[in-house]
Amino acid sequence: MYVAAMSLVDFRSYASADLRLDPGVTVLVGPNGQGKTNLVEAVGYVATLGSHRVATDAPLVRIGAERAGVRVSVVRGGRPVLVEVEITPGRVNRARVNRAPLARPREILGLLRAVLFAPEDLILVKGDPGERRRFLDDLLVTRAPRLAGVRGDYERILKQRNALLKSAGPTVRAGRGDVRTLDVWDSHLATTGAELVSARLELVEALRPLVDKSYQAIAGGSARAAGPAALEYRTSLDVESGDVPTDRAGLAAVLLDTLGRLRRVELERGVTLVGPHRDDLVLRLGPVPARGYASHGEAWSLALALRLAAFDLLRADGAADGSASPVLVLDDVFAELDAGRRGRLAELVGAAEQVLVTAAVPGDVPDALVGARVDVHAGQLRRVG
Repeated sequence: MYVAAMSLVDFRSYASADLRLDPGVTVLVGPNGQGKTNLVEAVGYVATLGSHRVATDAPLVRIGAERAGVRVSVVRGGRPVLVEVEITPGRVNRARVNRAPLARPREILGLLRAVLFAPEDLILVKGDPGERRRFLDDLLVTRAPRLAGVRGDYERILKQRNALLKSAGPTVRAGRGDVRTLDVWDSHLATTGAELVSARLELVEALRPLVDKSYQAIAGGSARAAGPAALEYRTSLDVESGDVPTDRAGLAAVLLDTLGRLRRVELERGVTLVGPHRDDLVLRLGPVPARGYASHGEAWSLALALRLAAFDLLRADGAADGSASPVLVLDDVFAELDAGRRGRLAELVGAAEQVLVTAAVPGDVPDALVGARVDVHAGQLRRVG
């Protein structure tokens, strides 16, 4: 799989931009602030319908414009597919595939599979649980696009249930409240939440050996001193035995029971205290949690290992369905790494069908990733060679 061409209209700093791409390595070179990351951000947006830099769509639209457009031509298994997204903040975005409009933008998910490395990835190790939940859910949706619906349904149910908790809390405390409606939302939350948690648990099992393998490869000799990289999915479920079921029915039953036992506290606080929105992916190096204990170099290696593990999973999926390797994006990553980690990372990713690299200067890119070059200056693109 690779992106053969992309066009932008009013996306970030670009009034318009057109870029032709080939399989193999393409390096986008230019000083900071010239628009390199905006280009690869657009690729990531088509793959995930989200940005790796911001949480909302508004910053993606060029100042003064009402909407932005991204068009990419993706070659999957030798066949081209044209994917278009129109981004309109405050309104429903629109999408088309091969010029045909889609009912919902999320129907494009899975057509372009991409793994993006960026300096922001350090937050996967050092940041809050929400960042790690997003990593898992984005990867789930990329592998199985139908889970975008499950994810969206859960967020909608959670929002409705929280609103009911806030409105019903005062009346219940006054002895006048009727919480029968809450029983309905509890059931919906348990069923949908269980499906999401079950999928996350399966994903973590698949990632676990790949993350440690990638960490050992990137960190080199220092990995032996820190110990193996390990993942643990920590749920918010209240399970007396300590054993969390992994099947949907078992998870739904436990989640529903926990909601019932926490209802009084939730009504007092006006918020849902249990469910996949409260879970965490705990990262460890040896016996200690990486958050708070890992050095800067260890944290970087572990963040890269998570992305490489995701790439390995998607590459295996592609081999199975004929779409081949996902597109790999390295956004200003090498400037953050020492020479040893640069070289080892370059060796690990060089075999991808397409690698897009951004760098401030050509010297930041290891020799193993020499390929086509595009100079980016003040929003202008110039292909070199």
